[in-house]
Amino acid sequence: MNTKTIMALAFAASLSQTVMAQIEYPKAAKDNTVDDYFGTRVADPYRWLENDTSEATARWVEAENKVTNAYLAKIPFRDKLLKRLKQVADYEKIGTPFKRHGRYYIYRNDGLQNQSVLYTMDRLDGEQRVFLDPNILSDDGTVALKGVYFSHNGKYAAYSISRSGSDWQEFYVIDIATGQRLDDHIEWAKFSGAAWHGDGFYYSAYDAPLAKGTEFSGVNEGHKIYYHKIGTPQSADILFYQNPAYPKRFYYMSVNEEETMAFLTESGEGAGNNLYVRNLRQPDSQFIQMTSDMNYYYYPIENIGNQILIMTNADAPRSRLMSASLAAPGINSWIEMVPESESVLESADVIGDRLLLTYSKDASSHAYVHDLYGRRLHEVTLPMIGSVNFSGRKGDKECFYGFSSYTVPTTIYSYDIEADKSTLFAAPKVSFRLSDYVSEQLFYTSKDGTRVPMSITYKKGMKRNGRNPVFLYGYGGFNISLTPYFSSSRIPFLERGGIYAVANLRGGSEYGEEWHLAGTKMRKQNVFDDFIAAAEYLIANRYTSSDRLAIVGGSNGGLLVGACMTQRPDLFRVAVPEVGVMDMLRYHKFTIGWNWASDYGTSEDSKEMFEYLYKYSPLHNLRPGTSYPATLVTTADHDDRVVPAHSFKFAATLQECHAGESPVLIRIDTKAGHGGGKPLTKVLEEQADIYSFILYNMGLKY
Repeated sequence: MNTKTIMALAFAASLSQTVMAQIEYPKAAKDNTVDDYFGTRVADPYRWLENDTSEATARWVEAENKVTNAYLAKIPFRDKLLKRLKQVADYEKIGTPFKRHGRYYIYRNDGLQNQSVLYTMDRLDGEQRVFLDPNILSDDGTVALKGVYFSHNGKYAAYSISRSGSDWQEFYVIDIATGQRLDDHIEWAKFSGAAWHGDGFYYSAYDAPLAKGTEFSGVNEGHKIYYHKIGTPQSADILFYQNPAYPKRFYYMSVNEEETMAFLTESGEGAGNNLYVRNLRQPDSQFIQMTSDMNYYYYPIENIGNQILIMTNADAPRSRLMSASLAAPGINSWIEMVPESESVLESADVIGDRLLLTYSKDASSHAYVHDLYGRRLHEVTLPMIGSVNFSGRKGDKECFYGFSSYTVPTTIYSYDIEADKSTLFAAPKVSFRLSDYVSEQLFYTSKDGTRVPMSITYKKGMKRNGRNPVFLYGYGGFNISLTPYFSSSRIPFLERGGIYAVANLRGGSEYGEEWHLAGTKMRKQNVFDDFIAAAEYLIANRYTSSDRLAIVGGSNGGLLVGACMTQRPDLFRVAVPEVGVMDMLRYHKFTIGWNWASDYGTSEDSKEMFEYLYKYSPLHNLRPGTSYPATLVTTADHDDRVVPAHSFKFAATLQECHAGESPVLIRIDTKAGHGGGKPLTKVLEEQADIYSFILYNMGLKY
C-alpha cells in the first residue's frame, strides 16, 4: 500500500470519526408487534412507521431530516458540487418531433427548466409556439405532465398531470384550434391514458379514497374504465368496464386511429397481460378475448385494415411479431410475421408503410426495417453502440429517432427509411467536452458461472490502480433492461476520476424472458449474486477497492442495494438504496405492491416462499453489532409506488443495529414521489447530496 493510499484512508477515517462524534440518531419508539408466518414469529417493532400521516411518524421524519441535513451541510464541497451539476445540466434538451393532424409537436427544455415544454409548429422549420407548459402549473415545478393524447378528429388534446410525484393523475382538455383549456377535469385516475372515441375518451380510475390520509399508502383495488364526453362533469362519466371478481387487476383501453376497433388490456396477475378486441364497426359488438395467459405480454402495435400486429413473448422468450385478424382474433389463429431471433425484440413501430423493429443485443440497440409482410429489408445504421427510439406513424412521410449512449446526450435524427440515411436534426450544445469520456462493455462471471455484461464509463487516461472511486448501479427485475443513456449528473463524478458502472443483472430483459425468470421468486438471489460478482470483478481487476466502491439502485434496485449491503457489508464503502422495497414480508399490503408478486412471490404463498423472502429481505437481515457501509437511504413523502414505510423501517432498524463509525442516514424528500416527474431543481439537489455523500465517505474531495 503506497503513501497516497494510506493518507487517503486515514483522511476518510478521520472524517467519519469527526462527523460520527456529532451524530445522535433519533430514538425511534419500539412496540411489541409480532407476526406469525407458518409458525415462525417475526417481530416488527417499527410497524407504527407504516402510518405515514400520524403525528408520531411526522416527528420522527422531522428529526431524521434534521440529522441528515446537518450532516450534508457539513460536507465542505457539497455546494460546489451542486453548482457544477447545475452548470453541466444547463443545455437545451430536445425530444423527437411528432406529427398530429397536420401540426408538428416537440418537447424542449431550455436547460434548467423544471419541466420540459411542449411546442407546436406548422412545419418542421417553422416558428415554435408553446402548446403546453407544465412549469406554469405550479410555483416549484412539482406538477408534472404525464401524457398528452390527441383526439382522432383533431379537435382536442387531453393531458394528464401528477402532483408532487404521486401516481395519481388528473386529466384536462385543450381545444386545439384556440389553445384554450376547457372546463373538463377528471380526478383519481391512475395508470391511465386517454383513449379517444368521438368527442370523448376512455380512462382508468379508482374510487376516491374513503379515508383522508390513505391516498398514498392504501391498497389500490377496483380499477375501472370510464367514458368521459367533452363538456360534461366527471360525475356524469359512464362506467364502461369493471371486474369485481378481480379487484387487484388493471384495465386499460385503447382505440385505433380509424376508430374501427378497441382493445382492452387486463394485467396485474403474472408478468404479462390479457388482450381483448372489439369491432367498433358493429354497434352492438362485444369484446372478444384474444389471449388467456397473463404470464406473457401481448402488445397491439398497429392495424393494417382488419389485420392486427401484435408483439408478444408467448412461446418466444425473446419476443416476436404476430398477425391477428379481427374476424378471428383468438391467439390460436395468429400468424407469425417476424419470428424470434437471437436478440431480444424490444419495440415495433409502423412508420409510413414500413415496420421499424428495435432489438437489444448485449443491452444495446439494433434496429431493422421490414416491409408490412414482415420481410427484413435492411438494418438501420446507428451512430454507435447506444439506445434508440423512433417517432412516426402509419402513413407519415417523416421518421425521426432519438439516440443516446453513456457518453452522448440524446441527439435527434431525421431518417430516410428507403435510403437508410440519417440526417442530424438537433444535437445538444453542452458546456463540457464529451470527447474526454469513454464507455466500454465488459463481461464477468457470476457465482454460478453465468456470464453477465457490465458497462463502465470513465475519463480518458483512467489507470487501473485500485484507487478509482466507482459508482456501481443495478436494477435486475421486472423484465426491465438497462440500456445506455446519458445523464449530465454523472459528469462531475467522472471529472473527479470516478467510474460509472452499470451491471446488467438477471431479472431484467437483456436476454429475454429466460434471463428475467432467472432473477425472480426463489431465484432472486441470482440477482444479488450477479451484483456482488460485479463488485468483486471491479476490485479483482484493479479498477477500484472496497474503500472506493459505492452501490446505488432505486425501487427494485433499492431492494438490490439493501440485500447486498446486508449480505456483504464488508464489500462496499457506501450504499445508497433509493425508494427501495425493503420489507419483503409486507410489500404486497400497500398501494399496488400486490402487483409485484409475479417477480417476488409473497410471504403468504407458502412456507417455502416465506422462508426464501425472509432470508434476503433487507429489513429482516440487519444484524445488531454489524458495521455497515456509509448509507444514505432515500425516499419521499408522496411515493405511492414504493411507500416510504419501507425506507422508514429500514433506516430505524439500521441505526439501531449499526456498530461502525460510518454514517447511516435517511433523506426524506417532500412534495416528491417515486421519481417520475420530479422537477429538475429537486433532481439536482438530490444528486448533489448523493454524490457528495459518496465522495466524502470515500475520503475524497471535489
